[in-house]
Amino acid sequence: MDNVILHVDMNNFYASVETLYAPQYRDVPMAVAGDKESRHGIILAKNMLAKEKGVKTAEPIWQAMRKCPGLQLLPPHHQRYAKFSQLAKNLYAQYTDRVEPFSLDECWLDVTGSQRLFGTGWEIAQDIRQRVKRELGLTVSVGVSFNKVFAKLGSDYKKPDAVTEFGRAEMESVIWKLPCEELLLVGPRTSQTLRRYGFKTIGDIAAMPLPLLCQLLGRLGETLWIYANGLDDSPVQKLGQEHDPKTIGSSTTLPRDITTEAEVRATLFGLSETVAQQLRRHGLKAGEVQITIRNGDFQEVQRQRQLAAPVCDSQSIYRAALDLYRKENKRWAVRLLGVRTGRLVPQGESQLSLFENTDGLKRREQLENAVDRVREKYGSQSIHRAFVMKKPPGENQ
Repeated sequence: MDNVILHVDMNNFYASVETLYAPQYRDVPMAVAGDKESRHGIILAKNMLAKEKGVKTAEPIWQAMRKCPGLQLLPPHHQRYAKFSQLAKNLYAQYTDRVEPFSLDECWLDVTGSQRLFGTGWEIAQDIRQRVKRELGLTVSVGVSFNKVFAKLGSDYKKPDAVTEFGRAEMESVIWKLPCEELLLVGPRTSQTLRRYGFKTIGDIAAMPLPLLCQLLGRLGETLWIYANGLDDSPVQKLGQEHDPKTIGSSTTLPRDITTEAEVRATLFGLSETVAQQLRRHGLKAGEVQITIRNGDFQEVQRQRQLAAPVCDSQSIYRAALDLYRKENKRWAVRLLGVRTGRLVPQGESQLSLFENTDGLKRREQLENAVDRVREKYGSQSIHRAFVMKKPPGENQ
């Protein structure tokens, strides 16, 4: 019996959240954008009316305004997006404990074992779609299929506010006729390579003998062939599946490519806070930090370093992660960043380093433990660092 996998994608997420707070922009072309005066001012998200005018995510503001002279611009509010992302995950978790985030506004759900309680995959998808609209005021597109890749194709197939089901019968009649760019992991450069060799559709990838595709694209060729032929069997991760962890990490797929170190610093610090909080929750410290950097074409590097002494505070983890990023110096347009810690030891068994400012380290750990208690009592959004695109406290570089 096939699995039943959903992919839920929140439509025009940033822009839709903003209109909940400013409903006067709901029926006009609107976009969420960076600082209009900044040379890095770009479109972060847009609503459907702006999209119909040709406005694209990640294009410069001046270019978007030329396409749509009446475009209304609003600044981003990342805490709002994090709040609604978590509310959506809480809703999904009422149907299954297998909820795997793909980005801030996308999640996979495995509802195979939920059908006796909630109905078929299609019925669960429709129920989720209607509840998100009713309870959160947002719309979602949901794909239903027998694996994660085809479920994502389904959520992308019809937008906004729709459910699309791709079973095995639709593989040849619909999926294989889609452009190869629609397939997961096919970025702009991979697309150019595929087009250069005559690949136009997902079906072209599926029909190519695997050894030949591997000659053209290496390991990525094997992955794309598996995806195109509906053979992906990767599981949807289970919520809270963290028993006796050997590593603890967090990663994020960004809504757009980031190119400045300020943006990288902000992202790495947020990830480091998440990882540090998980370490403290498990009563652990980490003696090693690893980072993952991936660009839009899914080129990826991983680097790691051992720490002078085990730590569980976000600043120590962040500094190590940033140092690794700077040493790598890829100068990529970054699409994914990840921070992972290893060499985990119980907090009571760790030894301090002779070369570490132990008083400062203890104070940071005590402060962050106090922050944990506040968040547990009043919610994760109750307290935040004053750090968005600035250097965090203690960084002198």
